[in-house]
Amino acid sequence: MSDEPNKVAEEELATSHAASAGENGTAAPQAEAEEPDNSEVVPVEQKPLSRPALHGSEEEKAKKKAEEGPVEMDWYILKVQSNRERSIADALKRKIAIEGLDKYVGEIVVPTEKVTEFKAGKKKIVERKLYPGYIVVHMAINDDTWFAVRETSGIGDFTGAGGKPSPMLAHEVARIVQTEEEESDESPKLDIKFKTGDRVKVKDGTFEGFEGEVGTIDAQSGKVQVMINIFGRSTPVELEYWQVETI
Repeated sequence: MSDEPNKVAEEELATSHAASAGENGTAAPQAEAEEPDNSEVVPVEQKPLSRPALHGSEEEKAKKKAEEGPVEMDWYILKVQSNRERSIADALKRKIAIEGLDKYVGEIVVPTEKVTEFKAGKKKIVERKLYPGYIVVHMAINDDTWFAVRETSGIGDFTGAGGKPSPMLAHEVARIVQTEEEESDESPKLDIKFKTGDRVKVKDGTFEGFEGEVGTIDAQSGKVQVMINIFGRSTPVELEYWQVETI
C-alpha cells in the first residue's frame, strides 16, 4: 500500500494550522524590553543614636549594677612607692572617678598623725606618716575595682596572705582611720622618742652634756624626769622632752 495519501494529509493539516494562526494574529511570544526606571532615589536621613548600643554582656552588667543593693565595703592596705603616698592616692581617686566606680570605693587615706617637735628650741607641729609606703582604701573588691587599683601607677599590691587581699582588723581601722572631727578635737601628740629607763643625754639648758636615766615621762605636758649624777649623787632633774636625746 502506498504512503502518498498519508503524506498529503499531513501537509494539509500543517497548512490548516498555519492559516488559523495567521487569522488569529498570534505569534510566538517574545521577551519584552525593560523600560529604564527614571524615579528619583530619596536618601534616608540617619539620626545619631542618643547613646551607643551596649553589647549583650555589657547590658547585663549595667542592669546588674542598677539592681544591686547597698555595697558592703572593708578597709584594705595597699603597698605603694615611698614618698609618693599622697600623689598615688590622688591618682587612684581620679581613676575610680573616671571608671565610674564611686559606688564601690569610699575613702582613700594616707595614714598620718600630728606630732609636736622642737628644733633649735622652737615648737613646731608636723604631720607624720604612720606607715610610710602604704595607703588604706575603704572599698568592695570585684573585677572592676581590682583592675582599677592594679592599673594605677605606683601601687604594688594588696596586703594579705597568699596574694589574697585581707581586710584590716577593727583595732587597726580605729587607729589609722580618723574623721576630720576627731582630728580637730585631738591635740597634737608629742614626738617623744625615748621611754622610761632609757639612757639619755641632755643637749640643751643648764645641764647640757650631762647623761642620765629617764625616770618618768608626762606625755601630755612633755616634761621628763632624768636621774643625773651631780656631785656623786643621783639627782632627779625635770626637763622638757626636747632637751634630751637617746644615747
